Amino acid sequence: MTDVKYKRVILKLSGEALAGDRGFGINPPVIKDVAEELKQVHELGVEIAIVVGGGNMWRGEAGAQMGMERAQADYVGMLGTIMNALALQDSLESIGVPTRVQTSIEMRQIAEPYVRRKAVRHLEKGRIVIFAGGTGSPYFSTDTTAALRAAEINADAILMAKNGVDGVYSADPNKDSSAVKYDSLTHLEIIKNNLHVMDSTASSLSMDNDIPLVVFNLNETGNIMKVVEGQNIGTTVRGNNDGNK
Repeated sequence: MTDVKYKRVILKLSGEALAGDRGFGINPPVIKDVAEELKQVHELGVEIAIVVGGGNMWRGEAGAQMGMERAQADYVGMLGTIMNALALQDSLESIGVPTRVQTSIEMRQIAEPYVRRKAVRHLEKGRIVIFAGGTGSPYFSTDTTAALRAAEINADAILMAKNGVDGVYSADPNKDSSAVKYDSLTHLEIIKNNLHVMDSTASSLSMDNDIPLVVFNLNETGNIMKVVEGQNIGTTVRGNNDGNK
């Protein structure tokens, strides 16, 4: 394996990132670009697992605000993540990257059910594993899924790919011109300062298991590779208390 900083990673892809400028639905050219970048990282020998969101299809909170029962609305969102996972799998396999989709909700005709030991074995055999369906339970975000799966498979880091945002800021840089970008933080600082990088459940889980998080801009070509190699881009969030602003 080429000398890289992270040898086994969880890549968290939001649904919005897969939609690109459209903002909704699946954008094939965007997914193709992501697949091409993943192929380059995969060829280094890095073990890659992916957690996909479903915000480009549906958000449980929005459904609940429309009057749907919250758990039912969340289940609809989980199905959206599975649609994204299948589209990403197809794009990866079309360029020769072996891929498996595992779902937290069983649908054996189209994907494997999530089994931790089987997922690890796929990674060891050089397959990219896409985790779909969230945790399988309502009220939990796909950020929490990423933290949970990272702990389960002993990932070296969670790579959080943002759509057009190049790290963690003190405020929304699109709304506050005085917002300051952080190069390094701790999960505890994220929680205390309410920075909305991940939900509090995901941050706490990452902190308790000492899992680093790297937040970076997906829209810049080559950034996934740069993060895996340990280049100083985006914002690194650590589980211990040695982060510097």
